[in-house]
Amino acid sequence: MIMEEKTIMNTNLSVQHILAVLPHPDDESFVAAGTLAKYIAEGAQVTFACLTLGEMGRNMGIPPFANRVTLPAIRKVELEDSCRAIGIQDLRMLGFHDKMIEFEDRELLDGAIMALLQELNPDIVITFYPGYSVHPDHDATGAAVVRTIGQLAEEERPVVLCSAFSSNHEQMIGRADVTVDVTAFLASKMASIQAHRSQFQAAELVGNRVLTQEEIISRYGTEQFWTYRFS
Repeated sequence: MIMEEKTIMNTNLSVQHILAVLPHPDDESFVAAGTLAKYIAEGAQVTFACLTLGEMGRNMGIPPFANRVTLPAIRKVELEDSCRAIGIQDLRMLGFHDKMIEFEDRELLDGAIMALLQELNPDIVITFYPGYSVHPDHDATGAAVVRTIGQLAEEERPVVLCSAFSSNHEQMIGRADVTVDVTAFLASKMASIQAHRSQFQAAELVGNRVLTQEEIISRYGTEQFWTYRFS
């Protein structure tokens, strides 16, 4: 089913608190940095629950400045810098194992998510669309979020906005039904991306050349989400 695209800011939903549940440092940068910065500017509270420190990531900087021992601490600092760039003041690092989310104890994982839902009572939860987000950690995180929220009574469930980008995602789940124009927050988004220095160097971001402003807007100026339909 192809769903009509709309801009989230045109909905009647009053947003007081957003909870983003994502597995890795840097997921927030590409998935929702502009959207989160936009809502923060409008007065919403944002909590980012990062499940891991991305300690098994392959990238160590260009030229390398990290190693397998030092990478977790470096990525922790990068994540904090990214959150400052976006304006996120409530960062939760949940301490699960990178590349192992699908194998974590389900009761422990779901329990950590449920505790956040009960504490924060968010209006919106942002995560990955299970099955359509390429990385096993992405899919397992999204699955845990929708599984946990699905335990709530229907009237108590927050809106769940999912990121999807597998090669077949539009064929299977249709086009995104929420599109957020983040052009006014591109500076925050790009600063968030560039905060993850061990993972993304300027040359990697721009293909060894400087992007024009038009190219930056085309590539990063909107963020798209799929509203998860529990029914």
